[in-house]
Amino acid sequence: MSNIKNIGVLGSTGSIGTQTLDIIAEYPELFRASVLTARRQWQLLAEQALKYRPDLVVIGEEEHYKPLKEALKGSGIEVAAGVKAIEEAAAHPKSDTVVTAMVGYSGLLPTIAAIKAGKTIALSNKETLVVAGELITKLCKEYGVDIVPVDSEHSAIFQCLVGENREEMRKIILTASGGPFRKLSKEQLSEVTPADALKHPNWDMGAKVTIDSASMMNKGFEMIEARWLFDCSPEQIEVAVHPQSIVHSMVEYRDGSVKAQLGVPDMHTPIRYALSYPKRLLTEARPMRLEDYATLTFERPDLEKFPLLGYAFDAIHKGGTMPCILNAANEIAVQAFLEGRIRFTDMPVLARHTMEATPWSDTPDLPTLISTNEAAREIAKQNENLITKSVRNWKHFG
Repeated sequence: MSNIKNIGVLGSTGSIGTQTLDIIAEYPELFRASVLTARRQWQLLAEQALKYRPDLVVIGEEEHYKPLKEALKGSGIEVAAGVKAIEEAAAHPKSDTVVTAMVGYSGLLPTIAAIKAGKTIALSNKETLVVAGELITKLCKEYGVDIVPVDSEHSAIFQCLVGENREEMRKIILTASGGPFRKLSKEQLSEVTPADALKHPNWDMGAKVTIDSASMMNKGFEMIEARWLFDCSPEQIEVAVHPQSIVHSMVEYRDGSVKAQLGVPDMHTPIRYALSYPKRLLTEARPMRLEDYATLTFERPDLEKFPLLGYAFDAIHKGGTMPCILNAANEIAVQAFLEGRIRFTDMPVLARHTMEATPWSDTPDLPTLISTNEAAREIAKQNENLITKSVRNWKHFG
């Protein structure tokens, strides 16, 4: 019987997906890529398929099916296309663990499919728990599925809790780099460009996550994710800005002890742990040297400059479909900012208006979440149009 663990990678062409494949290549005796999926980068997906030889590859945008199929002709690799095909790929019988590295709301239904198929979930798609934390928690219990977090912060918390009694946990301290704009004034924030926002000081991430980090929305989503992953209340979660990104998060216990997980800012480390848990694998990666990080600082986040973090706490306190509404609004806002239609400081305005205008339900079942997501996106787009009409082109501000 083979000891090789088969890994399905949803979103294999993105930042987390490509780094997951690095880990698979680092330990060929332990891991094999069984399924690879991507939304539109068919050329890179084809290259990955020819290198890693999965059983199945899926491209989300169906217009790329023919060139992908042609590129893999004669390889023996099955090729499929479409959103539904990605859901089916998540439940592929050859996969033992599914890495959910898709970005945004699009990761929800494939993750549900993987859970219902009994797969271990290596969770990178935080929006799954932001949008449907209560539902996902119930499904994991129903199908006996474990979630192992991939995000560096949640991996750190997970590691700090190993071997501990959860009832003795007093609070979780999520660390945040603060992004590239933490020292800017509110006036300066209105002038930043997408190019500015995409220059993260510590981490190499995709565009959506990088913008969310700059706005601190990412930390708000991580707070909601932590609430469900670790079965705690929002009041038990604190956010600390830690610009060096060396302490990835901490857990405080009722006796006053605080455990922290430290490491260089490299996503390969939490991905490696998620795939190998409960074991730790030997690696040749550069170790952390304390003398290189003589100064570690922590500060409170500024919710006036970065209100989206506060809105995340508002959303989880309201509960029901409100986190789903916030996520939908944020996805529309980030895309509008990246494409130059609104300013950086317009994103929280759009989000707040959408939270106030979208019908809310305290019953977050899947049909309700799907309809709420659609409604919130339409309202967010309307808000975007109003913002765009009410201000001059932000590129010429100042």
